[in-house]
Amino acid sequence: MAKPKKRYVCQACGSVSSQWAGQCTDCGEWNQLVEDAGANVTPFMARHNLQSGGRAIQLTGLNTDIALPERTSTGIAELDRALGGGFVEGSATLIGGDPGIGKSTLLLQAAAKIAMRGLKVAYVSGEEAADQVRLRARRLGLGKAPVLLAAATSVRDILTTMGEGEPPALLIIDSIQTMHSDLIEGAPGTVSQVRAASGELIRFAKERGTAVILVGHVTKDGSIAGPRVLEHMVDTVLAFEGERSHQYRILRAVKNRFGGTDEIGVFAMQTEGLEEVSNPSSLFLTSRDESVTGTVVFPALEGTRPVLIEVQALTVRLASGATPRRAVVGWDSGRLAMILAVLEARCGLSFSTCEVYLNIAGGYRVQDPAADLAVAAALVSALSERPIPADAVVFGEIALSGEVRPVAHGALRCREAAKLGFARALAPVAQVNDKGGLSLAGFKSLGQFVDHLLGR
Repeated sequence: MAKPKKRYVCQACGSVSSQWAGQCTDCGEWNQLVEDAGANVTPFMARHNLQSGGRAIQLTGLNTDIALPERTSTGIAELDRALGGGFVEGSATLIGGDPGIGKSTLLLQAAAKIAMRGLKVAYVSGEEAADQVRLRARRLGLGKAPVLLAAATSVRDILTTMGEGEPPALLIIDSIQTMHSDLIEGAPGTVSQVRAASGELIRFAKERGTAVILVGHVTKDGSIAGPRVLEHMVDTVLAFEGERSHQYRILRAVKNRFGGTDEIGVFAMQTEGLEEVSNPSSLFLTSRDESVTGTVVFPALEGTRPVLIEVQALTVRLASGATPRRAVVGWDSGRLAMILAVLEARCGLSFSTCEVYLNIAGGYRVQDPAADLAVAAALVSALSERPIPADAVVFGEIALSGEVRPVAHGALRCREAAKLGFARALAPVAQVNDKGGLSLAGFKSLGQFVDHLLGR
């Protein structure tokens, strides 16, 4: 029989190599290649094992009338929004975020609310002792919640305990990188261990109808640590974002098999724990008693939720020969370079001798392409020192040709702006009917838009 081949898996990025090396050739990290003990199965062995000994699986039609899985509300509206209405029975959810961002606090609050409704909830911590979790619960005012606590890292012990009697409605594993499966060799946190432990926990969720939540560590670039396949294995992936030095946190649904993606929940970190923010627009808008140059309000859209944010721009003239600087916070720097190029090529505005600074107020990060026109408005306002009307919102996508293109859900954006007292909207001409209670001025090209701002 052929000698089993060894393979080495990078613990940072999950890439596979046939031989060990000090540095991973894909991600460049040092001392991250570890031998994968589960790889010693030859192709002949795999074919032989798969060709016989299996059992027939049941096939059903797509139009089969079956009961849909029920959802369990967490009692936290912002968390339910990100999940699409609550936890689904038998689902697996992965939540990741920076250390200290509030993942454990949020899940402990949700566990307490569910347990106080009479459902069985288990919280298993691999990083803290049960007494430490209990102390945090008392600080949050949840000390009397009937949540079952345990400190364990063995997946076999956890599943054996949960399999006795009635399975819990919710099982929280904090965190998956600390779990260990005795079916696989290797230390906890390695790629093979994370994959094996997650697979066993997800199988338990599907067989027993328990909603399982896995807390995941993140790498320095913000992605969830461990194998990339982990995000494919689970049903829902939530990203908890924010700066520990700031008060506000955003829970974003990156993947959701039971609901929409890009939904967000907004929270504020208080002494008593995380509090829901029902009106996020108020967080990202500064006081607008008077018009200020270089600022404009943009109605962003996160899933089905419109959020009004403030885009701020500043331009500074430099002496001839100096190299201008471009600094961006909360937006794509490449997108800013594109907008500046279109303004210069299509509208005759010169930013080549100016330092340009762009900021999204409140620590928010914008990925919506509809922000193009708002950014252009802020840049033109800062360059010309002409303020944008304080009662106006701006949205639209800009093409390289200078065309202002329509964006999705214009009426929804305008309705949210009207609720907060705005009176007009500057938008693509194709969306003049999406007024939503505002007076809407439409523009076909960026040149027309700039002429309107400069009063030409």
